Amino acid sequence: MTVSPRKFNTFSFFKLPAAWWCGVRLKYIDNKKAIVTVRHRWINQNPFKSMFWAVQGMAAEYATGAMVTVQIRTSGKRISMLVANNNANFSKKATGKITFTCEDGHLIKEALDATIATGEGQTFWMKSVGVNEAGITVSTFNFEWTVRLKGER
Repeated sequence: MTVSPRKFNTFSFFKLPAAWWCGVRLKYIDNKKAIVTVRHRWINQNPFKSMFWAVQGMAAEYATGAMVTVQIRTSGKRISMLVANNNANFSKKATGKITFTCEDGHLIKEALDATIATGEGQTFWMKSVGVNEAGITVSTFNFEWTVRLKGER
């Protein structure tokens, strides 16, 4: 099955409805990079008239998790994935269209290869940076992903 932003966005409608209704959309994905956008709207704002931090977090995590999902599927193995830890920095008020980009796809293959070879879980950190329409960074999120082989049923 071909991977496409449209298929991921359809998936989010059914499996991640909060993200979908808040406007989180995957725009681009390959094995090395993913781009997710979200526009500041009434439904995703905080009392200070900017985007709620959790909405930014959904978009940032989606940029990392979509690549993990694709590479797990490509491996052909039954592998679970989970965010074990995260941190964020907010540097500017998030208004307008915010674009989150993650370019850490190369880290995923290394972890998947290691967990397949050893049978032990692996962890790795991925960064997703959100910029506004002027190209100014509004937030930076880091996610610690864990991957491990699923047990036999």
